[in-house]
Amino acid sequence: GCVLVVSVIEQLAQWHNSTVKAAMERLCNYIPGKYQVMCHMLHRIDREMNADVVCHSLRLCKQDPGQPLCHLYPPPKVSCFLTSFKVVSCGRLLKLGLRNTEAFRPCVLFSNLCAFPLLANLCEKIKYVIRNKLPFEDFDGDKFSTFPTLRGYHWRGRDCDDRNTTVYPGRRPDNWDVKSDSNCNGIWGVDPKDGIPYEEKFCKGADSRGVVLLGDSAGAHFHIPPEWMTVTQMSAKSFANLPMAFTDELDWPQFSEITGFLNSTIGGWTDSLYLRLRRRNRCNHRDLQNISQNGNLARNQLLDNPAIVIYATIGNDVCNGNHDTLAHMTTPKEMFSNVMQALRYLDSRLPNGSHVILTGLVDGRFLWDNLHDRYHPLGQLNRDITYSQLYSFLNCLKVSPCNGWLTPNKTLRNLTSERALQLSDVLKEIARSEKFANFDVFYMDFPLRQTAEEWRKMGGEPWQLIEPVDGFHPSQIAAALGTSITWQKALHEWPQVLGKENPFNDQIEAIFKDQGGH
Repeated sequence: GCVLVVSVIEQLAQWHNSTVKAAMERLCNYIPGKYQVMCHMLHRIDREMNADVVCHSLRLCKQDPGQPLCHLYPPPKVSCFLTSFKVVSCGRLLKLGLRNTEAFRPCVLFSNLCAFPLLANLCEKIKYVIRNKLPFEDFDGDKFSTFPTLRGYHWRGRDCDDRNTTVYPGRRPDNWDVKSDSNCNGIWGVDPKDGIPYEEKFCKGADSRGVVLLGDSAGAHFHIPPEWMTVTQMSAKSFANLPMAFTDELDWPQFSEITGFLNSTIGGWTDSLYLRLRRRNRCNHRDLQNISQNGNLARNQLLDNPAIVIYATIGNDVCNGNHDTLAHMTTPKEMFSNVMQALRYLDSRLPNGSHVILTGLVDGRFLWDNLHDRYHPLGQLNRDITYSQLYSFLNCLKVSPCNGWLTPNKTLRNLTSERALQLSDVLKEIARSEKFANFDVFYMDFPLRQTAEEWRKMGGEPWQLIEPVDGFHPSQIAAALGTSITWQKALHEWPQVLGKENPFNDQIEAIFKDQGGH
């Protein structure tokens, strides 16, 4: 993190031909309000020192005994490099009784970032969300919220009465919603012409169903905006979305492939399984849950509508940051046990008539093949940082999202893909042979190859299907194209999964608009 931020500051100074201090002030002015306190961490940057050297001198980076010296940039002259990195650790400063000295200041600022009064409350909220994976603001405890971020309605359908635990998206209507909207789909009341409740008239027998994603960071749609690191285009506008991104854990589920519902503001366009289900049946409005990176399913077997559950952990079982990465990958036996445990749990929670789609693992060799020799956003100004260098830096730090695929070792990349294929075969066999009381199970390969082919037909390049900053996750374009491929497969092979097309959709929308959107 330090290396990335210092790199941006130094490049800002270069681009604007200013001092580093002026560049840091410029960056701090770009950052919204209370988040500017983070700038105080970086107070002694020298333009003559590269970001690696600066971060070691600030004691925000360190070299463990017996471990390689991790660096993103080419090292300066050996004597200078080693001298710059020979700094005393924060722990050593404490032992020497130097807590109150200038040398210890970076340690305090870094370790106690959440102690800043302006950030303390926000930090507590984020810690709660990360720990519980539940909406921070949920007054009635039904796991749905009226607040967008902090695992709120960006992740699950928006609650329409957060003080009534019996009102939430996805439930069957209470007495056809004559008096109020119990399922938050916007359809309630009685038609004055014939006295029939609107919910009964438009949604009875309509095969209403929700969509639930059980996924990983790809399903949550992890994204770091490249404009945060591209100094040639940087302005205050570049960081306008920082508060929202921060409180959504740098995930953007509201634009994602399965549960996206807002127009994308991060490039590309939004197309999702949820939006297509909603267009097919307007009664499905707001019935979505993105349960990514752990979380809690909100479905009542007796009171709620059936759901389409997408099980898509497309890389977690083979991806880790360990140097002996193969030893830490899920085995086929473990995969079978884990998935069956999840499916038995779903069978105890999902209403009858639900469907589960198991998605195979991705072939991550696509990443190295299409990115390794391209320049990362940090390297575009001076043409000095490629994705290959970034991957090596992350591997050295043991924080790589996937050592098995983000590596120059072709044999290791192939072995990782071989394991991914074995695990996909486990999912395929489960879908073929296992039966459950409340849902049927289907399997589909992760549609990377079809997505790349479709994008080429549209004149695009394969590398544009990958997130530019982390060089690992699917991009917004990949998410939107993947939706189209998944939908077409379901439409032609499993039409029963999608439900019937509601013939009253136009009438519902007309009344909705006549009432001013209520």
